[in-house]
Amino acid sequence: MSYINFSKIKVAQSLFHFVNNEVLPELGMDSEAYWASFETIMCSYSQENDRLLARRDEIQASIDQWHQDNSFDPTNLATYKQFLQKIGYLLDEGDDFKVEVTGVDPEISNVAAPQLVVPINNARYAINAANARWGSLYDAVYGSDMIPMQGATAIGESYNQTRGQAVFDFCRQWLDQVLPLRGASHADVTTYGLELVLGVERPVFKTSNDERLKLQNPEQFRGYAHRDDLVLLFVHNDLHFELRINPQHSIGKLHPAGLRDVIVEAAVSTIQDCEDSVAAVDIEDKMEVYRNWSHLIHGDLCVEMRKSGQSFTRVLNPNRDYFDSQGMPFGIPGRSLMLVRNTGMHMTTDLVLNQNDEKMPEGLVDALITCLISIYDIKKRHPFNNSRKRSIYIVKPKLHGPQEVEFTNRLFGEIEQAYGLPRNTIKLGVMDEERRTTVNLKQCIRAAHERIIFINTGFLDRTGDEIHTSMQAGPVLPKDEIRQQRWMAAYEDWNVDTGLICGLDGVGQIGKGMWAVPDQIKAMYETKHVHPEAGANCAWVPSPTAAVIHALHYHKVNVKQVQQRLKLRNRGSVDDILQIPLLPATRQLSAEQIQQELDNNAQGILGYVVRWIDAGIGCSKVSDIHDVGLMEDRATLRISSQHLANWLHHGICSEQQLIETFQRMARVVDQQNADTPGYSDMAPGFDGVAFEAALQLVMQGVRSANGYTEDLLHQYRIRAKGD
Repeated sequence: MSYINFSKIKVAQSLFHFVNNEVLPELGMDSEAYWASFETIMCSYSQENDRLLARRDEIQASIDQWHQDNSFDPTNLATYKQFLQKIGYLLDEGDDFKVEVTGVDPEISNVAAPQLVVPINNARYAINAANARWGSLYDAVYGSDMIPMQGATAIGESYNQTRGQAVFDFCRQWLDQVLPLRGASHADVTTYGLELVLGVERPVFKTSNDERLKLQNPEQFRGYAHRDDLVLLFVHNDLHFELRINPQHSIGKLHPAGLRDVIVEAAVSTIQDCEDSVAAVDIEDKMEVYRNWSHLIHGDLCVEMRKSGQSFTRVLNPNRDYFDSQGMPFGIPGRSLMLVRNTGMHMTTDLVLNQNDEKMPEGLVDALITCLISIYDIKKRHPFNNSRKRSIYIVKPKLHGPQEVEFTNRLFGEIEQAYGLPRNTIKLGVMDEERRTTVNLKQCIRAAHERIIFINTGFLDRTGDEIHTSMQAGPVLPKDEIRQQRWMAAYEDWNVDTGLICGLDGVGQIGKGMWAVPDQIKAMYETKHVHPEAGANCAWVPSPTAAVIHALHYHKVNVKQVQQRLKLRNRGSVDDILQIPLLPATRQLSAEQIQQELDNNAQGILGYVVRWIDAGIGCSKVSDIHDVGLMEDRATLRISSQHLANWLHHGICSEQQLIETFQRMARVVDQQNADTPGYSDMAPGFDGVAFEAALQLVMQGVRSANGYTEDLLHQYRIRAKGD
């Protein structure tokens, strides 16, 4: 690998040339001045980064020792809390305050909607996610299990009119809810149209006997467009949707009113991810990440594809143009507002080395480079700008407590100064996925009160940290039971309550976690309404189709009204959050229960790790032990590996039993991947890099920093790439 030497650091030649040749010239920034500031920030903040990581280790060592010396008593938390306060883990909340963030785009501050999270190094996924702001409700319902897949409504090689009629019925019922007509149903409409009355365009709804129906809420009509179809634009709960009318269309002619599609605004924001869903282990991988972000910001990311034997180029959608009722043109963005999730503080990269040829913090490099690229969006105004408020949105994962949030806040301020950006141009999203952040969430928000625009909960990483933090306290419950314990409900409520207390409503996003079963859309539709009902104004979905269906929940639930009601309830309890999900000493798991848990975790670990190590896939749909496809990323891996590490550490299972389980489950995973091109079986040799990596994630789980999987994954992926 070739490097450019500076006085205190070395920068990979590929990164240096990318910045110098592809980024700085179009921004009019001087190369020498840029790299001087880059070096200063890297050197000064890397030292503090290391100190904060060392502080994590000190705190964890103290907690480990306390649990070795004391039995955790769930009925008396006073002694435990006093200890946590003494070591600086649990801090005083301080007085109430309100965030003071300005320049936030309405997709974050005002609109409650689904949010996609995608690996930025997969260009196809990145484009699909950015384009998922708008989606066909007809396609989402027809192509998913929202309609029964068997019998008369089964999907065939050609269009099934019976299934299509079921889609019409579903959409008609939905329109009755979100676009109500006075004293009538959309089932009564046989003509959708547009008419000009006294210089004002207005929508027309007619019945078969030419009776004119009126909207219950005429202000819902936003505008129209004449494309191949007549397009009528409406709004409900701040989300737009189009009625596309074309009686000559192959679908429209089957609808009694010629309604050939309903297009809904869905994922108004997207997180382009550099972290948990990405397997970027070396310079080559990281440069792909940065180049994709650059092309997304420029609006020219594209990918060549083949589908049904046809070749085509997938590109980013343009904006959507309309006329209002007065005939004046206006536009609505055609793409999601993009946030970019940087890596965590604990990761390092060979993109930049110090004087001792040691890798430097990857999170610092991510912040410096992704923000630099984003300046194009701030300065080069064009029709497809990401942020119309001239802001940069960085989501930061795996921060432990207010000190690390404050560190990140200062880092962003230093970058703004170096890049000549106005103060607080860079907005911060904080992932509430570490226990030390959860219990100090108010102080975390305070530490970035002028730039924080996002907090969210997530079961997987948060539970992985829950297990690792209290690893020495005893064996934990079976994994599915952990999420049913009172700490989880308290954590979910605490996040929303704290965000509302700190004034995030109307300013930022209070988010909820992922729907992990992308093929079970109906189950999502029947259950995920709980997220907006809990006061969350965004929640994660695994696909554009899921985004369209989840958007229906934000039409059903007015999140702004929910948040106002929730401000009146009692806040979640930190005492409940501190309840450790331990297996009661009086409860004996059967051998069958133990083995079932081992099988489930081992199969999940292997199914994900074999793709990560052998193919460099950081996020994908992986079959579970019951052959149900689940969206998996490193958060899934963290909880499963920590759970097995905990049971091994406390003697619930033996090392030999664990190895035998992994070997047996490797055969299952091999069989599940039998039709995957290029797949290499783990059995019967069990001597491949992927199998070893999966097993070591458990064997070394107790001593891995905070239970993170990245270090081992990177080591083994680099080995696999070198073979």
